[in-house]
Order: sequence, then C-alpha cells, then structure tokens
Amino acid sequence: MKIKKILKKLKTPEYYLLSLDKIGLIRLNDKKYLELYYKYKFGYRPDFEHPKTLNEKIQWMKLYYRKPILPRLVDKATAKEEVAKIIGEKYIIPTIGVYDSFDNINFDELPDQFVIKCTHDCASVILCRDKKDFDIEKARKKITKALKVKYYGRIQREWVYSQIKPRIIIEKFMANDKNEDIADYKFFCFNGEPTIMYISKGLENHATASISFADMDYQISDIKRADYKALKELPPKPKSFEEMKRIAKKLSKDFPQVRVDFYEVKGKPYFGELTFYTCGGMIEWEKREYDERLGKMLELPEKYVSA
Repeated sequence: MKIKKILKKLKTPEYYLLSLDKIGLIRLNDKKYLELYYKYKFGYRPDFEHPKTLNEKIQWMKLYYRKPILPRLVDKATAKEEVAKIIGEKYIIPTIGVYDSFDNINFDELPDQFVIKCTHDCASVILCRDKKDFDIEKARKKITKALKVKYYGRIQREWVYSQIKPRIIIEKFMANDKNEDIADYKFFCFNGEPTIMYISKGLENHATASISFADMDYQISDIKRADYKALKELPPKPKSFEEMKRIAKKLSKDFPQVRVDFYEVKGKPYFGELTFYTCGGMIEWEKREYDERLGKMLELPEKYVSA
C-alpha cells in the first residue's frame, strides 16, 4: 500500500516541478513552492488566505511572520544566549564548544562523554557515551554532510534557516543516574500559553522513536501522529512538570506560536530548543481532525515581513 502511494505521488505534476526546482533548472518563489510541496505531501492545496489547520497556519507563518530575532532563537548556539537572558543560565545545558568545521575539533580535549550536532538542523545529533569507543570518522561523515544541507532552499522553505550559518556545537552529555536516554518534553505554545505537548524518546533513530501527546494535566491525549508509533503509556510525570510549563509560558509570551522543548535530568528541567515551524508545517497526523483542532488554538498575528 505504501509503495502504491509513493508511485502515485511520483506521477504528479507537483513532483516534477519540485524536482526541477531542487536541481536548479527553475526557481519557484516561496509561496508557490510551499503550495506545491503541500499538495504533493497531502494531496490538497493549502489555503494561505484563510488557513485553518495547524499545518496551514505554519505555512502562513513561514511566509508572513519573519521577525529578525527568530533566527537567533532557532540557531542552537545563539538560542542558549537569548534564552538564558530570559530564564537564567541554570536551565541551559553547558556548551563545550562551537566550531565552523569538524577539523577544528580537538577530540583529545573533550570529556569522555558529550553530544555533538549541527546548529541549524534536527537530524545530526550524535551521542558519545564513551570517547574510547567513539567512531570519529563516522561522526565526521555525518556532521560534514549535515553542514551542507540548506534547510531553507532544499527542503521546506523555512525562512529562519536562510539566516543561520551552519556550525557545529558540542554540549555536555546529560543523563540520569542509570545513564539511560532522557525523554524530550515538547510544549506547543499558542499565543503565550502552553496548550498541548508531546513526549518523545529515541528521536535520533526514526525507526525506533516513539511519540505520545498529553494535555497540561499530563493526561494522555487522543491526538496521534501517523509517522511515529505511540508510546504504550506515558512515562512517569516529570518532577519538574509545573516548572517546565511556567518556563514555557515565559519563553513563548511574545510569539503567536512556538514549541518549547525540555529535558529533565535528575528532577531538574533543562532547555532544549525553540521551534517555530514544527516539521516545517508538514506534520503527518493520524486524522486531519487533529490538525484542525490544533489550528483553532493558534490566532495568527498581523503580517511581519522584515526588509
């Protein structure tokens, strides 16, 4: 069934126009590109004039909400600086170093455990649990390849990434007492209010990753994504859950929509990242009803397109 679906998409005019844009034979403007990509992805055109679903509204945000501060809040290095000004350093995972290229990293000077990733993407995370077993050449290939990915032009025209210089950041490895993987708590905030969240585990490996949604009382939600399996049950409620909500509200108060991510380590919350375009607004929901329900929570602002 999945193969038939893919083959059907390959026959669409959207596929060929997007492919021509990708290889540089034509250049579609952002609005046209997003319209075609959305149609290719979901089978219907988005309504940019009267968006209703969350996915449609995120497309609108990419086109018409371009505040100059957003790129600094998305860059994984500069975001820490900006967020620390608002909530304090105690919630920030320590940075070991920021580098322009992989060759600038002196691995002899790094601790036995660390996390390495690019500042501009979401798929380059590498966990080093023990430096003596760390495959530097494998990491070099992955990070060097990730540095070349132009998130704005090549994928989903997410404006903020056109303003970010791709770099490498190495952070302190954070773990609980049993050195187990820590969960990711992602709060969708609409008009300054954390409204719904999802808990994820193992996102560095899509095949084994799990995601489940919960409300602000930490009760499981019926909302599900089609592209990830759901957790069998929610992990225990984080000890710092109320503190996470309070911080999320503080960080989101100036924005119509943002996702605020946290980790909890030994009962303490740590800031993860801010995301203004979750999945580029191409989230695969199990039912379109979920997309519409979340879309109602987002009140779009006046257009803000900086020069």
